[in-house]
Amino acid sequence: MNFARMENQDLTAKTVLIREDLNVPIQNGIISNDARLQSSLPTIKLALDKGAAVLVCSHLGRPIEGEFEEKYSMQPIADYLSKHLGQTVTLNKEYAEKKVDIKPGEVVLLENVRFNIGEKKNSEALSQHYADLCDVFVMDAFGTAHRAQASTEGVIQAAAKAGKVVCAGPLLAAELDALDKALHAPKKPLVAIVGGSKVSTKLDVLISLAKICDQIIVGGGIANTFIAAKGYSVGASLYEAEMIDTAKQIMSKTEILLPKNVVVADKSQINFDDFINSLQSAKPMVKSIDTVGENDMILDVAAEGSEHIFAAIKNAATILWNGPAGVFEVDAFAEGTRLLSEAVKDSKGYSIAGGGDTLAAIHKFKVENGVSYMSTGGGAFLEFVEGKVLPAVSALEKYSTK
Repeated sequence: MNFARMENQDLTAKTVLIREDLNVPIQNGIISNDARLQSSLPTIKLALDKGAAVLVCSHLGRPIEGEFEEKYSMQPIADYLSKHLGQTVTLNKEYAEKKVDIKPGEVVLLENVRFNIGEKKNSEALSQHYADLCDVFVMDAFGTAHRAQASTEGVIQAAAKAGKVVCAGPLLAAELDALDKALHAPKKPLVAIVGGSKVSTKLDVLISLAKICDQIIVGGGIANTFIAAKGYSVGASLYEAEMIDTAKQIMSKTEILLPKNVVVADKSQINFDDFINSLQSAKPMVKSIDTVGENDMILDVAAEGSEHIFAAIKNAATILWNGPAGVFEVDAFAEGTRLLSEAVKDSKGYSIAGGGDTLAAIHKFKVENGVSYMSTGGGAFLEFVEGKVLPAVSALEKYSTK
């Protein structure tokens, strides 16, 4: 893809504003998952190594614009960055009103951009203020690249029009390079794994993938809808009856791999108000897809009868993975996702994985070293796969000087 990259820029004595995606889960001031923070550190360190004064900004959660809420403050992230960068990272809460006093070698984290009125609506005035804070703007937040907001797309336009350098950070560039390799020039066969609860939420992804994939493996409620489209009963399982015709159309475009056997539980054992916890005591049963009873809920693919699925993954030259095979959070219904994960790990093909559940499964089954690239984006990952234009990326391609 054609955009300027931060590693090629002279940042000596420049004030650099880096937009990262530091939106991590925080409970009682404690960060429970630091994956996104870890991913951002190399970019910040590179800017420091290049002699820059470094401003970092991000959103956190969904506060009401114009209203400060302590639970959405970036202070725990400033503390984290201080620890892992080995230097003090101060939190600046006044940057929306005035410029930030910063020297080369220093790092300042700006308070949650979503506290600023006009952030979500891509305010020109706010975008211009962000641009005025820096000499160089670095977009490094793939997870927000699909949003046209002041701290993503708006600031790129404002900074570029003011004659300032705008470029992609190493993390964003790596994400885009990986996806471009998997989608636009993939080695064949290309196999996609698409899991989730509903076909409707990933319809555009499935339609787009059906045009380029040799095979698609479906999991979760999505698989149930395709099983029903093949004429089998799915009992009490989650599926979308109104999407059956759509599933048939997708099956006419590419090969959809379905299991021969599934793991089910009787719905009487399940409390739908406390779904995951109730599954801990549910009794798993293996059934062929043509013997699923009216009270059965399909919760996983069975190891026996899914060998063709795992073989397709192992033999793939390119693998695109978004979603688990079943309710992997519960061990009794996790075997299918475990075997799927290990098949990806054992494949010699190029694999890219994205989405929160996918990354959680990768971590649970300890296959990180077997995945070629793990995307930090959720919605942006899916929209890129769908072929949609990501506003921040489009702005980079338009305004950055190569």
